[in-house]
Amino acid sequence: MTGRKDRGRRALRPVDLARTAGVSTQQIRNYLDEGILPPAPRTPSGYRTFDERHRHALITFRALERGYGRTASAEIMRAAHAGDAPQALALVDAAHAALHEQRLALRSMGEALEAVARQDPGPPGPARSDLRIGEVAARLGVRTSALRVWESAGLLTPRREPVTGYRVFGPAEIRDAQMIHLLRQGRYPLERIGAVLDGLRRTGGSEALRAAIAERREAITHRATQMLDGSGHLYRYLAGAPDRP
Repeated sequence: MTGRKDRGRRALRPVDLARTAGVSTQQIRNYLDEGILPPAPRTPSGYRTFDERHRHALITFRALERGYGRTASAEIMRAAHAGDAPQALALVDAAHAALHEQRLALRSMGEALEAVARQDPGPPGPARSDLRIGEVAARLGVRTSALRVWESAGLLTPRREPVTGYRVFGPAEIRDAQMIHLLRQGRYPLERIGAVLDGLRRTGGSEALRAAIAERREAITHRATQMLDGSGHLYRYLAGAPDRP
């Protein structure tokens, strides 16, 4: 027992911790100031002293950060150091619940996108269903500035009224705007959306759409795996068990 306690109290330098995580010694000081690491007592000469608990906290935080993100991970570690395990676990639960909501939203979004993709916009040209930019924005629940950004990115090509110069969105442009809006809600970058729309316009198929949905699903699965790994590190930290990088 004495040998185990001695190992737990083995003095570590900031550079030792920095090498463990592959960060700078200044970052170690930042972690300490932010409460990500437990308090470090000072020697009579003013130097901070670190030990294995700090190393364990550092490894735990870095593992949490990969899945939960920096902000949530820092809050979790601060709660742990305050001795508030219920709060730390509540933060973990909230992150998992949010990811589950993203998974459900992705499923619903995929079904909605497939429905939009199956819409037949009809032949190009003026139609009774043509809408102006404000009407399209109201239908989607977005600002007109968003539609202008999508147009500037080459994703939308509304016609212009010859006399007034107003933008006019036909059925095809309205369908594309619906697709863009749904994909943006799923955090897809504009360039990725462009590939989906190009495939839909060129072939009428939704292969690129399905690939985009699958890519997002894989990202969620990867994050869930990282969260699982991070929560394992947190369990060992809260239990006081040794951990490894």
